[in-house]
Amino acid sequence: MSPAITHFQLAAGEASEHRPLIISLFAVFVVATLVITVWAGRQTKDAADFYAGGRQFSAFQNGLAVSGDYMSAASFLGIAGAIALFGYDGFLYSIGFLVAWLVALLLVAEPLRNSGRYTMGDVLAYRMRQRPVRTAAGTSTIVVSIFYLLAQMAGAGVLVSLLLGITSDAGKIGIVALVGILMIVYVTIGGMKGTTWVQMVKAVLLIGGTLLITFLVLLKFNFNVSDLLGEAAKNSGGGSAFLEPGLKYGLTTTSKIDFISLGIALVLGTAGLPHILIRFYTVPNAKAARKSVNWAIGIIGGFYLMTIALGFGAAALISKAEIVESNPAGNTAAPLLALHLGGVDSAWGAILLATISAVAFATILAVVAGLTLASSSSFAHDIYANVIRKGKATEKEEVNAARYATVAIGIVSIALGAMARDLNVAGLVALAFAVAASANLPTILYSLFWKRFTTQGALWSIYGGLVTAVGLVLFSPVVSGKATSMFPDVDFHWFPLENPGIISIPVGFLLGWIGTLVSKEEPDTGKYAELEVRSLTGTGAH
Repeated sequence: MSPAITHFQLAAGEASEHRPLIISLFAVFVVATLVITVWAGRQTKDAADFYAGGRQFSAFQNGLAVSGDYMSAASFLGIAGAIALFGYDGFLYSIGFLVAWLVALLLVAEPLRNSGRYTMGDVLAYRMRQRPVRTAAGTSTIVVSIFYLLAQMAGAGVLVSLLLGITSDAGKIGIVALVGILMIVYVTIGGMKGTTWVQMVKAVLLIGGTLLITFLVLLKFNFNVSDLLGEAAKNSGGGSAFLEPGLKYGLTTTSKIDFISLGIALVLGTAGLPHILIRFYTVPNAKAARKSVNWAIGIIGGFYLMTIALGFGAAALISKAEIVESNPAGNTAAPLLALHLGGVDSAWGAILLATISAVAFATILAVVAGLTLASSSSFAHDIYANVIRKGKATEKEEVNAARYATVAIGIVSIALGAMARDLNVAGLVALAFAVAASANLPTILYSLFWKRFTTQGALWSIYGGLVTAVGLVLFSPVVSGKATSMFPDVDFHWFPLENPGIISIPVGFLLGWIGTLVSKEEPDTGKYAELEVRSLTGTGAH
């Protein structure tokens, strides 16, 4: 029996010995968050409460919730795994996710808060034809959210499977379904108020858990980061190459282009993510929106610095073979690190494993709730209320439509998440970033800053960017052709890159520009002037 299998079985064995403790920790969190959700649901009286939490959250509270929304399973599980397996190249995810916040802060946060009410579609429809633009915005929001949900579902399946020693595919699919059901409950009952409070609690837990692991890793190496990195390089089998660029993205020309594509997608994607954009509507004014992003940058920045300890700590203390045996994409590196820090054959190790895994599970539940709320809100507000009912739906009907949409989106996410359970969650989230940056970001920026932009330009940009990004992903190695693909046994890929951003993002911007130039529609310059004043000053903002 290989050491990898022995250690993995030890991990599962320790988990099974202390299963009552693990289940108790999970149950405590789930019950606590359900109590918060029910309490918040009782405070939800109208559409503004359901979609935007009544715009009652302070800048710090919203900054904490934004952090909770952003620091997903990709951050905690995926990045730690990517660093543990690929060293320097894995840490590039942390850098990209953090730098992306500057784009969101400088270009989008304040103008968006001033210009809309509940969704991205509000901003686009302000100066364009309502029905086609809202339909496009709603469609894009749902597609991006489902891509992001895939990553969270995959992370949940891997995590709970490790803890409970579940190895069967049916068991893992059952776990994904459980997460989906909890997510549906959070959103349908609690709306934005419940989701925001859950995200705040989860952000505090995640930062606390990450601080604990970082402290224990550094303690192990007498707070000498150089020793930590040296041991990680030695134990990884990659030597000095582990600490240098190129282990994952520098071997071939294709992988170098893939790295550039990934970087573009990460940096530009945040400003187009629906579940992040709707967070700016939960504060009372633009000043609070700006402050909440500042808080988020501080919290998120601290967290991503600590991913150095998570990822390189796992590489230093656990063999690469053991990490891959546990999960081929490295998603269990952080929980396994917790187990090793406490001692593989000790109760303390099992307690640490259970605690960190419960925090990671909390992370997943909070993020899937935020994503589902964004997509169901967009369907109800943009497509149902303004397209299907032509603005004649009551607030109660609109909120009910959002709840029905939550159930439908949850079912789709469960089905797709079950298929994506063996893919690296950071890589999956990077795909969502690429789709958001291709379809949403060009349209938002053109709407806010280009006077001539027309409805046709918006439609070409959204649908063109969306179809290009999703189409390239379907025919990429992410879906087929590799051992780590979604369908490893078939090969119909022809697009060589794992991230489509380098092509699909320029296509989104280019199609928006061409669509506007060839459009016969005269732009409403009066409406643009109103939008410009509103986006810059907040005059007339809800």
